[in-house]
Amino acid sequence: MAAARERSRSPKGDVASLKKCIVDLEVERDMWKRLVEGNTPGPRFPATHWPAEKPSLGKLPEYPAYDRSKPKEAFLAVCDMLIEEICSELGPGYEMPQNEVAWVRRTLNHNVRGGKMNRGLMVVEGGIQIFESKKLAVPNHVIVQFAILGWCIEWLQGWLLVADDMMDDSKTRRGQPCWYLVEDVQKIALNDAFMIEQLVYKVLKRHFSHEPYYAQLVDLLLETTFQTECGQLLDTLCLNLGLPDFTHRRWELIVKYKTAFYSFYCSVALTMIMAGISDVEEYNATRDILMIMGIYFQAQDDYLDCYATPEQLGKIGTDIQDKKCGWLFVHAYHELANAEQKKTFDNVYGKCKVQSPGEQQIKDLYTTLKLPELYHKYEQESYDKIMTLKSTVKQVPWGVFEAFLKKIYKRDK
Repeated sequence: MAAARERSRSPKGDVASLKKCIVDLEVERDMWKRLVEGNTPGPRFPATHWPAEKPSLGKLPEYPAYDRSKPKEAFLAVCDMLIEEICSELGPGYEMPQNEVAWVRRTLNHNVRGGKMNRGLMVVEGGIQIFESKKLAVPNHVIVQFAILGWCIEWLQGWLLVADDMMDDSKTRRGQPCWYLVEDVQKIALNDAFMIEQLVYKVLKRHFSHEPYYAQLVDLLLETTFQTECGQLLDTLCLNLGLPDFTHRRWELIVKYKTAFYSFYCSVALTMIMAGISDVEEYNATRDILMIMGIYFQAQDDYLDCYATPEQLGKIGTDIQDKKCGWLFVHAYHELANAEQKKTFDNVYGKCKVQSPGEQQIKDLYTTLKLPELYHKYEQESYDKIMTLKSTVKQVPWGVFEAFLKKIYKRDK
């Protein structure tokens, strides 16, 4: 509070500085107000304020200590806390028998816990950087809130992958069978995907409904989900298109909407909201940079699907079998292949099985057309373009973007 008062006495006196001081004061006021008044959501939603035994209607317990020296372990501990909260609510809140509670627990442990967790960890890392740059306090409960929002994205990804694996006939995910291929799951996986999606909003309501920015968080996650579904529509409808329709523009739209928004922009925007950033231009500049990263990230994924081993990926690549509109294909087919090579694509691409001679024929053709060299050139160009945008962000520290780049630039899995 003292720091904000000192800023308000600044001799600069310009309107922009004054507005920033007001925003900072309002954020700090709200933070102190929450600490004084406690964290009980209260009957803000009377239509759903029942039954009385529902645990989430009570006061939140004190959050466990978040050990920043062990980022992955601390982050996973928050996931376990959330799974336990959800499962403890299903009986008294929704009359779920123990068998169904056990099923939800198993579903969550299989589909949302683990993985690289880059999206969720970036919420924590980026949130701390943004708060510290704005001279906002970062006590333990705020860091746990960052982690909870990180898991909202991880759970969002979890349900999307359950559904996506079914649509793509994928076989493995994170080194284990896809959920729909588990013997006693199969088509139940579709309902499980819907369940995980809804649990994202249960978590959000339990831990943030008392915050003044709660509606903004809900709005961002809903918008991000819709953007991702738009990308999935563009992707799945490729089944009804011919290979000449797989243009670079279509690929860019697919990956921008299917991947970049939820994997990159959402992770930063969530904590920007928490920090009280309200400047639309700052969100726009942040999004522009993260869209380039997200599109580049998916080009990486397409490249690795072809050239990385299943052990590296944690799954078996299926893009060639699935007739994906991928980065390698659109460049090969529309820019590099001659008439005879195009016939090979027409006869084999999307018509062969995983790890078959036909699939290898396409991979060999990619290598003949020097796609690896073109990809590495594109990788460097994307990095250079991102760096030229450094001056466009004013409130989000550049270290946030550097942290993202560190995780993805020239990755091999």
